[in-house]
Amino acid sequence: MNLHNNPDNTHAYTRRAFLQSSAVLASAALTVPAFIQSSAYALPRPELGLASIPGVNEDNILVIIQLSGGNDGLNTVIPYRDDTYHRLRPTLAVNVDHLLILDKKIDLALNGAMTGIRELFDQGQCAIIQGIGYPNPNRSHFTSTDIWHTADTSGTGDGWIGRYIDAQCCGYGKGQSGQPDGSHTLEPPIAIGREAPLALSGRHTMPVSFESPDLFEWAGGKFSEDIIENHQQLTDMSSEHADDDSNHSFLMRTALDARISSETIRKAVAAKPLVQYPGSSLAKQLSMIGSMIRAGMKTRVYYASLGGFDTHANQTGGHTRLLRQFSDAIAAFQKDLAAQGNADRVTTMCFSEFGRRVGQNASNGTDHGTAAPMFMFGPKVQGGFHARHPSLTNLDNGDLKYTADFRSVYAEVLDKWMSTKSRDVLGASFKHLRVLDV
Repeated sequence: MNLHNNPDNTHAYTRRAFLQSSAVLASAALTVPAFIQSSAYALPRPELGLASIPGVNEDNILVIIQLSGGNDGLNTVIPYRDDTYHRLRPTLAVNVDHLLILDKKIDLALNGAMTGIRELFDQGQCAIIQGIGYPNPNRSHFTSTDIWHTADTSGTGDGWIGRYIDAQCCGYGKGQSGQPDGSHTLEPPIAIGREAPLALSGRHTMPVSFESPDLFEWAGGKFSEDIIENHQQLTDMSSEHADDDSNHSFLMRTALDARISSETIRKAVAAKPLVQYPGSSLAKQLSMIGSMIRAGMKTRVYYASLGGFDTHANQTGGHTRLLRQFSDAIAAFQKDLAAQGNADRVTTMCFSEFGRRVGQNASNGTDHGTAAPMFMFGPKVQGGFHARHPSLTNLDNGDLKYTADFRSVYAEVLDKWMSTKSRDVLGASFKHLRVLDV
């Protein structure tokens, strides 16, 4: 089965049918006026009577962070001894006084704003994967982001995490715990933000997405006691249709799940973190994720993002601030996980849709490029550098040539961390870079 393409647009059809067909929906619209405002279209559950999903390692958690806009990798992980770097960036090259030297034997250093990540690197909990990219790179924000999210160089199809959830809950891969009837399922991934990223969307599973737990709330109870009573009657019917794949059953599950998931998430996030987080947007997102992990939620994949990396002009100050926010937020998150006793369960992966060009532009900024570093954090990563840093002289029309395919990282995460078969999810086999120590 081809998991990359979705010619019948299955999950889109399901939502259209959900909105357009069945007399049940017409009457239900009055009793559940706001549950559809959330993106919890179908919060899956384990098999009846079970607390977990047989055959699936539910203990490991993956946190994905996207640095949106195209992070300048050369001013993040800096080849400070390379004369070409300084020559092509006469005003943007980071001065040696503002570097964090990781190892005097290595010609690479971190931007001086990344003190938190430097500490994690020294502790062996930061892996820097160099030269990440893909064949025939695309320099469009939208297309390249879709390529990363789908793990397909055409940029089309379902999200790679969505396919992973589908594979587990719907039996796409042989030997997986999922059954074709969907009786074994995983909790949907959770994204913090205005929109659910494509990476998390599958054919049969849609992610939960919210900016604030206050906004992620079943609103029916705010109107009248009659609505609460009618909603309860509606959701009580769900058990009668548990194995039914009709729109009627879909509505029942959705109405119940939207209410339960919102209550669970808001209760989890209300708990005060065990450590002090910075005040940045990313830190707030990771604080909420940390609280949900601490609460014991069964979600296995969380998604956060930090924007502003499209640094075409006057790059230095803004880019430095973003890297500091990124680094400080990651450091606080790892301390929180350690304080919870959950650090060994969580691996965090960070990427940007592309890097920047080697040479600076006339506006003291950098334009869209290609290869850039990825980061992975946690006690279960092989700390240090992985893959080769791209040459600054052997270029592709002024851009770095990638030295490692990003899908190699995905494959290792799927195979070794998420306990699934990466080929079933990615549609091909990719050699591991040995970033994980599991």
